[in-house]
Amino acid sequence: MRAMILDAPGRPLRLVDRPPPTPAQGQVLLRVLSCAVCRTDLHVVDGDLPDPALPLVPGHEIVGTVVGVGPEVGGIAIGDVVGVPWLGHCCGTCDFCAAGRENLCERARFTGYHLDGGYAEYTVADHRFCFPIPAGYPPAHAAPLLCAGFIGYRALLAAGDAVRLGLYGFGAAAHLVAQVARHEGRRVFAFTRPGDAAGQAFARDLGAEWAGPSDGPPPEELDAAIIFAP
Repeated sequence: MRAMILDAPGRPLRLVDRPPPTPAQGQVLLRVLSCAVCRTDLHVVDGDLPDPALPLVPGHEIVGTVVGVGPEVGGIAIGDVVGVPWLGHCCGTCDFCAAGRENLCERARFTGYHLDGGYAEYTVADHRFCFPIPAGYPPAHAAPLLCAGFIGYRALLAAGDAVRLGLYGFGAAAHLVAQVARHEGRRVFAFTRPGDAAGQAFARDLGAEWAGPSDGPPPEELDAAIIFAP
């Protein structure tokens, strides 16, 4: 299979040809249909995140078709289309895992960082962290939901029942959560870098009733604000 390999932080990815991986216990083998590019992938490649598992196949917004299953895999069958997110493994037994906060597990492993990701024709994934993709949903549309969509929706839940919602930083997560917020009947106020007229126009196109610079006040008091890191 073809795969893009990171040999060392700061270097360009390198195209290689190597055998497809074999699914181990609890894993599925996926033929990759789509893998989006997340800012975190760039952090890994640039060396902003320490100690990646090198050599590494980056990419963690993966949509693929299941073409093989390892032992002790349940609920997933060959032919299913699934998505694979950033969180790729946890111990399943610590207090954080028991409380549904697996991302805080001290033994957590992350796709495209500790585990090979989706910039390849095939990849393996822990079946516990594979999400079913609805039939007919375009893979390229589904892939960003596996990270930007998760981040935005979790933040929206944390905002409670806020009606006047401010979104600071209008990137991948914010542009998705803005659409969900508008669907729920909320009023969206988008904040961008000063002078980013294109970003502000994009926010208005997606339903924001106001868009302006992040160094100024909103036109009226907000009920809640979500701040997305630049």
